[in-house]
Amino acid sequence: MIQVPSAFVASTVAREGAAGRLWINSLPQLVEELCIVWELTPAGPVRHGYVGVVVPVTREGITLALKVSWIDESSKQEALVLRAWKGRGAVRLLEAREESGALLLEWLDPDRTLATVPPDAAAEIAGGLLRRLAIAAPEQLRTVREEIDHLVGTLRSRWQESGKPFSELLLDHVMEVCVAGRKSDDHLIVNQDLHYDNVLAGAREPWSVIDPKALAGDTEFGVAPLLWNRFEGLGDRAGLERRLQIIADAADLDLDAGRRWAVVRLVDYWLWALNEGFTEDPSRCSTLIKWLLPGFAG
Repeated sequence: MIQVPSAFVASTVAREGAAGRLWINSLPQLVEELCIVWELTPAGPVRHGYVGVVVPVTREGITLALKVSWIDESSKQEALVLRAWKGRGAVRLLEAREESGALLLEWLDPDRTLATVPPDAAAEIAGGLLRRLAIAAPEQLRTVREEIDHLVGTLRSRWQESGKPFSELLLDHVMEVCVAGRKSDDHLIVNQDLHYDNVLAGAREPWSVIDPKALAGDTEFGVAPLLWNRFEGLGDRAGLERRLQIIADAADLDLDAGRRWAVVRLVDYWLWALNEGFTEDPSRCSTLIKWLLPGFAG
């Protein structure tokens, strides 16, 4: 049976409590059952991300990735999105048992991500993938509008519970952007977690997106993670503007809309990071917002 990494055990139990412990304890048996059903042989140490583990496996001499995730709002529609993409610009889905959070995927190189590529080139590649993957969304996919409605309904209370870490003027500005953004009728797949470590090199395509957290809506909603990841490489406001322009050009985006949604998502991420006890992320969010809204009184 597989050995679940101790760091993944600790983080899952800390986040999900007794239910997480129960799920962790069930993982080795579940992986063993999947290997029997899908005729797989484990072929290496278990890797993990934030909500799932990846087991290298082989089938008929071909290396594949068996991924099993804790099922939550962000992961439960992963198979739906990967099926829609059909391996074009994204990892190819071979098998799925969605009720178990289990996916069998093509093997990509986990040690070669866009984080290893120079920043400007990485931003251009990521922007191109953002556009390529913006196809018509499946009807079942959760929408940006639903995400906005949830955000508007909870943002003020989260801000208060976090000690009002930024001005109420900024909070009101974000609420206004959200209300205006609800008017969009775009229904394209937008990956709200597209960042440099989630783009891996492979044999079939040079670069493929993994681990989508997708919604149906405006493509510009997916820009923000490409700004807050690799933050150190930006340097100053001019560096941010350069990256934002590269992404917008490569993805054929509305630059102003990308900027507006980035501020919304940075505020959301700021409050989430405070709740999770992260120390560096809130400061980065503050800096990025100041660069994106120069002269804003909030």
